[in-house]
Amino acid sequence: MKYADAGVNIAVAEEAKQRIRHHASRTFTPGVLGGIGSFGALFALDHKKWKEPVLVSSADGVGTKLKVAMAMDVHSTVGGDLVNHCINDILVQGAEPLFFLDYLAMGKLEPQVV
Repeated sequence: MKYADAGVNIAVAEEAKQRIRHHASRTFTPGVLGGIGSFGALFALDHKKWKEPVLVSSADGVGTKLKVAMAMDVHSTVGGDLVNHCINDILVQGAEPLFFLDYLAMGKLEPQVV
């Protein structure tokens, strides 16, 4: 069995990942290790800056904003909203944003929408 048999187009998925890499890599801080596309993220803490580090993480969703984006066929703001939701969740705890993990789920992969 091949991915294509299940409706997965690897070439289309790779195009979407390339688009994400282009934008996301510009946000990397010095602690980010590796690249985009792995099954996990790596971040090296600066032990000179952080004496007793506590990592704070957040996972959020954009909720009904996604329904509005789909109805209007305007998806360019949803990613920023999602990142800002997660950043705000950790900022209120006094944390500094260091890295971001994402998750994409969709019935049909359209790189220009991703």
